[in-house]
Amino acid sequence: MAIAETFFISHGSPTLSIDDSLPARHFLKSWEQKVYQKEKPQAILIISAHWDTKLPSVNVVDRNDTIHDFYGFPKQMYELRYTPPGAPRLAKRVKELLIGSGFDEVVEDKKRGVDHGAWVPLMLMYPEADIPVCQLSVQSDRDGTYHYNMGKALAPLRQEGVLIIGSGSATHNLRALGSSDSSIAPWAQQFDTWLKDSLIEGRYEDVNHYEVKAPHAKKAHPWPEHFFPLHVAMGAKLIHQSWSLGTLSYSSYQFTAAD
Repeated sequence: MAIAETFFISHGSPTLSIDDSLPARHFLKSWEQKVYQKEKPQAILIISAHWDTKLPSVNVVDRNDTIHDFYGFPKQMYELRYTPPGAPRLAKRVKELLIGSGFDEVVEDKKRGVDHGAWVPLMLMYPEADIPVCQLSVQSDRDGTYHYNMGKALAPLRQEGVLIIGSGSATHNLRALGSSDSSIAPWAQQFDTWLKDSLIEGRYEDVNHYEVKAPHAKKAHPWPEHFFPLHVAMGAKLIHQSWSLGTLSYSSYQFTAAD
């Protein structure tokens, strides 16, 4: 089963796992009914902002543990479990493709499970946890073009029934969060609109160099790890847009990757 699409999901706050007031939660819960109404993928490769390593890394495990990598949230969030099968064969295929495309080294992590950038959206999208999942790290000391080339290297996976998902945030400045009733901050709106227009118009090179092309780029992303999962997936159609706390965009995109 070939898969034409790849996706970028803005996972926002970890409270997405429990907060029914967030529109993005309902968007993700409707995934199989409204967003991706196709046969389940053979496996999922998810690139999470919350695994940031010096070298590209994949988790090679038989069963994914749930990593609760957040602090100071309600107790019930730490009781949530999402333990899909691992995808060791996919992990080794990812390594093969990246090395074959000029990435010098790919690390096999044989202990890591799925962090909240992976399991929170997947728990809502595929609650049965029956699809094998492999996670791939980002490298925040590199740039957008590097991650875009990573996505190009992984394109053959689509012909092998693998659904590729980048999980980050369209905007991510935790020091600028407002209250639950805050209006959308102008700088966040401007960056989010620029991103939407750039993707829909196919200006991928601008997105690759967002730090000099986008308005308020450093304000929207003081650190780049939540933006780079998007670069691994590009092609573009806005499939969801909502906000929380005045500056946190949940804009998510579907990409139809070129062969």
